[in-house]
Amino acid sequence: MLRTLLATLTLCLSFMSFGAQAQNPQVEMRTSMGVIVLELQPENAPETVKNFLQYAKEGFYNGTIFHRVIADFMIQGGGFTADLQQKKVRDPIKHEGGNGLTNQVGTVAMARTADPHSATSQFFINVVDNQMLNFRGPGPQEIGYTVFGRVIKGLDVVNKIRSVDTVSKGPHQNVPVQTVTIEKVTLIDAKPPAKK
Repeated sequence: MLRTLLATLTLCLSFMSFGAQAQNPQVEMRTSMGVIVLELQPENAPETVKNFLQYAKEGFYNGTIFHRVIADFMIQGGGFTADLQQKKVRDPIKHEGGNGLTNQVGTVAMARTADPHSATSQFFINVVDNQMLNFRGPGPQEIGYTVFGRVIKGLDVVNKIRSVDTVSKGPHQNVPVQTVTIEKVTLIDAKPPAKK
């Protein structure tokens, strides 16, 4: 309970650096454990946000899982089906780290391989402040991970997911024992114009 309260407080404080920009796109991520709403930051990470939204609009994320959960690190999803089959993805995108956003509690960033420019569909939500994942320079060990948004609703759901029991399954480690499914990811429409 205390850990959740501290995480929520840290999240609220960290969001001050993002600013309230109503024009930023928001997406609703319906999971088997509840709803998470993300606000994306195209001003800071334009290609990354465009890439994420394209996958969302195509329905790519529907039925994928959070396949990697580390309680004091992050929850990762967006690339595997429930039977741990990796989905076919589009070409990788260019790394957009060093954009002013950092890997703080509740932020969402792109997962990748050792190649900085290898991100495709997979993302992760930071459940603690992960300073070691931040951009520190252009070198391969310093370039970090591209943050492109933040959780604005459903941090309690994120904390429920981070608390699940995990096991190793074949080459995959930290896989939730009980599957955590991303049922649907949809773009939240802007508010309709006021009636005349």
